[in-house]
Amino acid sequence: MSTPALRLENIVKTFPGVRALDGVSFEVLPGEVHALLGENGAGKSTLMKVLGGIYQPDEGQIFIQEQPAKMISPLNAKSKGVVFIHQELSLADELSVAENIYLGELPRKSFGRVDWASLFAKSGEILKRLNCNFTPQTRVGSLSIANKQMVEIARALTVDAKAVIFDEPTASLTDAEKVVLFDIINDLRDRGVGVVYISHRMDEIFTISDRISVLRDGSYRGSLVTADTNEDEVTQLMIGRSLDLTHAIVPAQMGDVALKVDGLSCGSLFQDVSFQVRSGEVVGFYGLVGAGRTEIAETLFGLRTPTAGQIEIAGLPVKITSPIDAIGHGISLVPEDRKEQGLVLGMNCRDNMTLPQVGHLTNGPFVSSAKEAAIFNIYNEKLEIKTPSWKQKAGNLSGGNQQKIVIGKWLSMAPRVLIVDEPTRGIDVGSKSEIHNLIRALAAQGYAIIVISSEMPEVLRVSDRVIAMFHGRIMREFGATEVTEDNLVQAISGIVPEKVA
Repeated sequence: MSTPALRLENIVKTFPGVRALDGVSFEVLPGEVHALLGENGAGKSTLMKVLGGIYQPDEGQIFIQEQPAKMISPLNAKSKGVVFIHQELSLADELSVAENIYLGELPRKSFGRVDWASLFAKSGEILKRLNCNFTPQTRVGSLSIANKQMVEIARALTVDAKAVIFDEPTASLTDAEKVVLFDIINDLRDRGVGVVYISHRMDEIFTISDRISVLRDGSYRGSLVTADTNEDEVTQLMIGRSLDLTHAIVPAQMGDVALKVDGLSCGSLFQDVSFQVRSGEVVGFYGLVGAGRTEIAETLFGLRTPTAGQIEIAGLPVKITSPIDAIGHGISLVPEDRKEQGLVLGMNCRDNMTLPQVGHLTNGPFVSSAKEAAIFNIYNEKLEIKTPSWKQKAGNLSGGNQQKIVIGKWLSMAPRVLIVDEPTRGIDVGSKSEIHNLIRALAAQGYAIIVISSEMPEVLRVSDRVIAMFHGRIMREFGATEVTEDNLVQAISGIVPEKVA
């Protein structure tokens, strides 16, 4: 076996009251894509922060090509050939793409002046290699989230890397951009670079990786050769149990129509959209990026103004021009980006959950802590949120528990219609199963639910009906018993012209 490009030996890291890493050992070989898996809170991020010099280990050692290395900062780690592609973007919006790519190591001329010609030329070569459609001079703040992710990836290609760590790199990428990313990873592999790939998406793991290592509760649980294992074995290693991944069972009886949309349009974003959702039903929306799914949700919630069409709640026409209108009519939205749009990360769990109705939880001029606590306790128990107490900051919770806080916040408003956009983005496989089961349980309690997801298995699992969209229009509507992966892919690709009546 060749000398590891990167090796961590018996790493221990303890925070007050928590042993985040308990003697973890991990290695990646040159020319290998090594997936690192684990539930949220398993220790993956902490291990990578130790490797990147953000945290110093309490015990253990790091080796680069079997030479002991002490990482004292991210820039120091990069100088030793360890490069990170972070899930949370760390770009300077007001600087150019080129400046971001070479931030901290800009090429210089005499007297410390920036060599702009060299900077733009080098950056242009990298962007060409990534098939990017923007220039080195483009201001990063003007780019889409997906293109910003490509700038993050470009940073890894500026040094002679020994190991490159990708942390949820496809979270904001389109399918076409994923293909480019996988080509880049395969190119790094061919050049003998060791790649660590962290993702919650099993299909990606089995597509791109050579080996899989698993962490659970801060401890190393084992490594598997990807070609010799399967999703069930990996899942059991991650969470200690098998998951029920069977298709959702259609409820025997649904209630009346809770939401009816007729001919709804919003400029060029989507046109002539008509559908309905009954109480006790989950309707899934599936389509490619830009199909208009999220824009429909935002229109129903009053974040966008429709240009045509009608919305009915419980059989009565309503006009929704703001989120206040939507909430008043019983519509709640769990947004696509829980960290940016769904939570105040520095605020505690209780205050996050009661934020939309804080004006109604008062005793005189003051907010009633007792009333807030009563709401939090109800949904903390109902949703089985794992947190030490209500005082915990939302930003310190795992992805799955953060999502439960957002769901609990809107359930406490007693909605008729619950819209959930990308319910499990950035959530581990165990927590995904919990969220899926929660959605089905809420439907059984009589909620009318819309689920928007970019993951086909998720839509197929939780939905009673699936609506396929293409370029802002509904192409087809499928019942749970008739939908297949093939006809769903055809519909979202615009191949099937049939439209829902």
